[in-house]
Amino acid sequence: MSPRPPKVPKDAVHHPLFARFYARFSVQADLKGGVAEHREALLSGLSGRVIEIGAGNGLNFAHYPGTVSEVVAIEPERHLRQLATESALRAGVPVDVAPGAAEALPVKSEAFDAAVASLVLCSVRDLPRALQELYRVLRPGGELRFFEHGRAPGRAMAGVQRGLDLTVWPLLFGGCHTAREPVRAIEAAGFEDVAYRRLTVPEQGPRLPSSYCVLGSARRPAA
Repeated sequence: MSPRPPKVPKDAVHHPLFARFYARFSVQADLKGGVAEHREALLSGLSGRVIEIGAGNGLNFAHYPGTVSEVVAIEPERHLRQLATESALRAGVPVDVAPGAAEALPVKSEAFDAAVASLVLCSVRDLPRALQELYRVLRPGGELRFFEHGRAPGRAMAGVQRGLDLTVWPLLFGGCHTAREPVRAIEAAGFEDVAYRRLTVPEQGPRLPSSYCVLGSARRPAA
């Protein structure tokens, strides 16, 4: 029997200034930085019940295909959760926005056909625990879709990322860590059939510590 998820406070994350900055910046990134197209690719072909962690202000909701029967969207930050609730009302599929933390999802085990992690694994407090929770709530054979930024392939930028992660970046950007390695962490959590492609956001222009991204999928083993 799968363990029950631990209880967490309703507002497990509190970054009011960053939340307001992110709400504005993310919309511009979708419109001008090509992120909307990556969201479309991330969610294409999904079906059944889906859980999305760190839903932010709900920018993914408009991209879920009609084959999705329900989205349970977990967002720990109050201001972003309010914006996500407004976005859910405009979505083409049923979306239920709920408080909670990725490390302790307030849902039953093996309850979802797919899970979505979109620009959130960089900021969870405990990355292995968050991925264990995604593994727990997926049915056997269920699919994890991810669109995340992480460590740059070049040694120089990776060094810059590590330095920023140890100093100002998490403080300024809501706990974000740019040098994490999401693909390696997903594999270590027991997911299989991990497939991904690397991309930069934005595709053109100067490279920022957060520009280096991966977009892909993985599965919880069927047995």
